[in-house]
Amino acid sequence: MACSDPDVDFDSIPLAALNVTVRKKLGLYLNPKNAVAADWMAVAESMDFTYLEIKNYAASKNPTTMVLDDWQARSSGATVGRLLSILKKVERNDIVEDLQPLIDDNVRRYCVNQKKSAAPLQVQEVDSCFPRTPERNAMTLEDDPEGAPELFDAFICYCQSDFHFVHEMIRELEQTDYKLKLCVFDRDVLPGSCVWTITSELIEKRCKRMVVVISDEYLDSDACDFQTKFALSLCPGARNKRLIPVVYKTMTKPFPSILRFLTICDYTKPCTQAWFWVRLAKALSLP
Repeated sequence: MACSDPDVDFDSIPLAALNVTVRKKLGLYLNPKNAVAADWMAVAESMDFTYLEIKNYAASKNPTTMVLDDWQARSSGATVGRLLSILKKVERNDIVEDLQPLIDDNVRRYCVNQKKSAAPLQVQEVDSCFPRTPERNAMTLEDDPEGAPELFDAFICYCQSDFHFVHEMIRELEQTDYKLKLCVFDRDVLPGSCVWTITSELIEKRCKRMVVVISDEYLDSDACDFQTKFALSLCPGARNKRLIPVVYKTMTKPFPSILRFLTICDYTKPCTQAWFWVRLAKALSLP
């Protein structure tokens, strides 16, 4: 499936490239039950969801978003091109035509970010006479521009309002016998670099896993949304147990559907708090 740019193949672009705006607009088209045109159920069937799964999605206020999130999380074939093919298969060309400009823009931005992330490394490989770029090789406090990059056991995905819990994680996981090495953006990353490029590099190449601190505030964070979806795009179905959701306080908003299939480390239950840090440390210590 090609886009308006002949140099871009949509079948190679992961679904994570589509932002919240596009997903909400898809829901506006597909969520209403339509006696004439195919709705979200036809799309879910084409994505190989079972009857019982589709029946459970029907209880949601936005089933389209849940279907897209779960498809992205569990299928390596969840690409923008495949989604467009499914929409055409169920004869929803109206959606493709109306949203094509927005989708093209999302894909263009994704490709630009990918090129920015890859370009410095390509320069280094082509000609070792060029100096290493600070953005790629001196990203964190402990990086040695002339040596190996700093590596971490886990990237911590959090919003600013939850930073006090991140401090507790540092105390419990780094400053104890576990001696784990956490990547905390506000503490470890040097200022002055592109946030998205650095974040992608750290999650994909520098950190074995990612701990996602879930809260009501997390759900409103664009940065957390990007980090979570990017990490999920690297390991569809969590085959490598890359993401570990952590809930440390009671939530008033629904738990994010995109992480619903993962086992949660829950700090809110007094009866299991004694095992919380042991379980989390063990999960982060696995090879």
